[in-house]
Amino acid sequence: MDSDYAGGSGEADREIIRLWRTWRTVFEMLQDRGYEVTEDEVQISLSEFRAKFQEPTSGLPRRDQMKISARPTEAMQAKYTALPSKSNPNPQPDCGTIYVEFCADSSGVGTKQVRTFNHTVDENNFHSGIFITQTPISPSAVRLLSGIPGRICEHFQEQDLLVNITRHELVPKHVLLSPEEKARLLERYRLKESQLPRIQVSDPVARYLGLRRGQVVKIIRKSETAGRYASYRWVI
Repeated sequence: MDSDYAGGSGEADREIIRLWRTWRTVFEMLQDRGYEVTEDEVQISLSEFRAKFQEPTSGLPRRDQMKISARPTEAMQAKYTALPSKSNPNPQPDCGTIYVEFCADSSGVGTKQVRTFNHTVDENNFHSGIFITQTPISPSAVRLLSGIPGRICEHFQEQDLLVNITRHELVPKHVLLSPEEKARLLERYRLKESQLPRIQVSDPVARYLGLRRGQVVKIIRKSETAGRYASYRWVI
């Protein structure tokens, strides 16, 4: 066994290892969306993770310490800036600092915990938030999470992020188009966006990338004959 996995036993240690894998996927997800994260954060080792987040006595993870914030890169801001129009000649990027929180409660997560999370997002003026829980949350909590005016908040379960689905060899690369690239694509093929094939916002890769309705994503597949070919999907 890798020496990095040594240093604990039992269910508490298995939980730390699972949580470390989820933590790394979260950083890969932020990086793939276009946020500023360092390679050290993405590649954190298990021993470093233990040192930061494992309670020395019980060996259990300290989820209440597991909070992340990250700012969008310039490239991400460009992709989230609408084209200028008469009504909006100087559009601003529709993205900003994101806040990620791991919920410490292991059961009964509902509107109470979501209200606390929403308050943190709103109070600190975060543009977006990701609330990560150990168990499913109630439908009313999901509605509450997506109900802050001017904010975009999402929910994932830890087990959803144990493995990075976009790293699987059968999952093609998805690349979000900027509004300018989208306009050029529609003009080139003389299409309306509604004529493009569709991808649901609930699609696992769309959720991973935080895609929003109305955006267009380029999907790059490998082909034995053509090398690589691209198709496009309209997010609905």
